[in-house]
Amino acid sequence: MDTSARKSDFLNVNGIHLHYLDWGGNGTVLLFLTGFGISAHIYEKFAPRFTDTFHVVALTRRGHGDSDYPETGYDVDTLTEDVRQSMDALGIDQAILVGHSMANVELCHFAALYPERVLKLVFLEASYDCTSPAYKAMIEKNPVRNITILGVNDDHYTIEDYVAAIKRTYPSLAAIWNEVMDEDLLHAIKKDPAGKIVDRMSEAIGAAISATINSYKPEDSKINAPVLSIFAINDVAFYLPSYPMTAEQRAQTIEFYETLRPALQRECIEQFQRRAPHAKIVVIPKGHHYCFFTHEELVYNEMREFLLL
Repeated sequence: MDTSARKSDFLNVNGIHLHYLDWGGNGTVLLFLTGFGISAHIYEKFAPRFTDTFHVVALTRRGHGDSDYPETGYDVDTLTEDVRQSMDALGIDQAILVGHSMANVELCHFAALYPERVLKLVFLEASYDCTSPAYKAMIEKNPVRNITILGVNDDHYTIEDYVAAIKRTYPSLAAIWNEVMDEDLLHAIKKDPAGKIVDRMSEAIGAAISATINSYKPEDSKINAPVLSIFAINDVAFYLPSYPMTAEQRAQTIEFYETLRPALQRECIEQFQRRAPHAKIVVIPKGHHYCFFTHEELVYNEMREFLLL
């Protein structure tokens, strides 16, 4: 993967250092924000496609990737302030914000606090209200939660073994694993003194971020800027575990992804539409949470059409 065309650097903002990637380009700034546990490197292949029309930048939030890992600051206000100060440090007065997954937190809160600085918003599988009954049901009713995965807590001393363990534990990632994910992972792990591969994000930081995600009530109704929200109805083919299951567990998992979860996802989509009636919504059937990987051309074309309006 050729990354020579972009700049990788750090910003000293809000008392910490945040890592960012800048692919250049002329025109309006297109600022990409990432999902939980993911760094700016996740956009190494997708983001540069927009440099013909936009100045493309991606930011790695605190507690992720090559950014600093302070013990505090994982609340919605601080995370959003990190974005504001990063834009200031980069000389960005206004931008189009694009976010995946948990970036919903920063996208919504930033748009509510600083509407004059937001030109447009793009949500990539990022418009879910984690406080809603429908979303909570999606998590609680997933039968995979009740399956014990053998070896999940084993130690790993090579990156190859670490990646293999991720793939065993998360079949949805195994189904789409690629060189971009390889690169992103290198910035999320380290070796401890014993030589074991461990996540750079501590359990305490992970818990703090999860608490923010699960308690934040999206301020969708306060968004005035044009919005594109892309949802993916999960395809069981991506999510069916490869590890051993009983016949009953397999049947329950298939039913969950083919019947229960899609209905709950559509309820979440309708909820977002009610709160942001001006938003353009695109629903990908048989999709994946990382829709900009599995349905790259569709997502790219929808974004380009929306951004150039």
